[in-house]
Amino acid sequence: MQLLQTVLSFLVVLGILVTFHEFGHYWMARRFNVKVLRFSIGFGKPLWQSRRGADATEWVIAAIPLGGYVKMLDEREAPVADHELDRAFNRQLVWKRMLIVLAGPLANLLLAVILFWSLFMTGVEDVRAVLGDIPQRTPAAQAGLHAGDEVLRVNGAEVASWQGMRLAVLQHAFDADSLTLEVRSRNHAVQQRIVDLRQLDKQMLDADLLMHLGLSPIRHRPVIAFIDSAGAAAKAGLRKGDRLVSLDGAVLQSWADLVQQVRERPNLPIQLGVQRGSERLAVQVTPVAIQEQGKFIGKLGVAPEVDREAMKALMTTVRYPLPEALSQAVAKTWDNSLMSLRMFWKMLTGDLSMKNLSGPVTIADYAGQAARLGLGPFIEFLAWVSISLGVLNLLPIPLLDGGHLLYYTAEIIKGSPVSERTMQIGQHAGMVLLLGLMLFAFYNDLNRLFVG
Repeated sequence: MQLLQTVLSFLVVLGILVTFHEFGHYWMARRFNVKVLRFSIGFGKPLWQSRRGADATEWVIAAIPLGGYVKMLDEREAPVADHELDRAFNRQLVWKRMLIVLAGPLANLLLAVILFWSLFMTGVEDVRAVLGDIPQRTPAAQAGLHAGDEVLRVNGAEVASWQGMRLAVLQHAFDADSLTLEVRSRNHAVQQRIVDLRQLDKQMLDADLLMHLGLSPIRHRPVIAFIDSAGAAAKAGLRKGDRLVSLDGAVLQSWADLVQQVRERPNLPIQLGVQRGSERLAVQVTPVAIQEQGKFIGKLGVAPEVDREAMKALMTTVRYPLPEALSQAVAKTWDNSLMSLRMFWKMLTGDLSMKNLSGPVTIADYAGQAARLGLGPFIEFLAWVSISLGVLNLLPIPLLDGGHLLYYTAEIIKGSPVSERTMQIGQHAGMVLLLGLMLFAFYNDLNRLFVG
């Protein structure tokens, strides 16, 4: 049942995003009176098709859902009757062709604005940016941060929730040597803490950046809620519901303590004190060695229980009146579009790990998780993926919209269209590059699925 929900959620996400993207091309083409021959959601064999409108445009839903296209009248693809030459795409002025191509990615960004706007008006539930346990020897601990501190600003930018703080940290961490966090402690004193980023490897600037810094929300208790049947913990006899009370005789204060010490002991046996009901047990377990960022870390194959009462007390609702909600939605879409571009660039230059690249399996998994959390999280996930799709299509890679914009820019500079030979070479190079990115993304998907 869960697999079916994941697949359906993935198809809904793809269907909405592809439809908006292609409708952007279609809408702009119609504004310039370019004849549209086919509007297809998906590739391959048509599952449904219908001809509609004065131009008898063919509307298609095809078998392979990973994309879509708008086919326009074009002399480069087939002969065009004399009376329709003025409606052919290739006969349009270069600025019109650029707008038609640009309309697809812009439609995705507009969709993100609309989705964020609706969320900000109705209210987005999130956790306040209150810090949980700070593992020793992490940058957060060295900065003097403590459990219970609430982050108010990151480098001067106000944050209203944990998600807002996370994004602010990611945005500033790319170029800064340090982060200035303004926090309110448990005794309500407001102070500034400087988190040093220089000790972090560039490859740590990923989705787990906050974990590397030692920043985590108050949510985990040292109780096992999930156990991997093939992991080290299961093989040692640990069970779901076990409370972990000590490690090598030292009392475990939090789940963060356990994670830190296990990570530092790959392939080294540890002694865990376990409370199972009324029974106290001693369990020896050897963390499995997993390679991460060029070094080996230990993993047990367990996940913690969420302290739901503590989480409830920390929940906050971020809501704005209609005009401000729109400005916040535009700002959030803009900021995250720029961040996505910077991440793509840093992955290409090697400053950011390519493991951040996700493929269809990961997207489907996240879509299913978001759908199970409710309509709000699903809409927010849809907005994030819409931004990623819009930005990806703007990259100057042949076969993508950005590649066509590159050709048209060259046409403006040289005063004539790019030669067919140049376009063919570009298409082949673009195909190889995109295929390589797709294969790498799929590899990352499988790695996350089977390795974790």
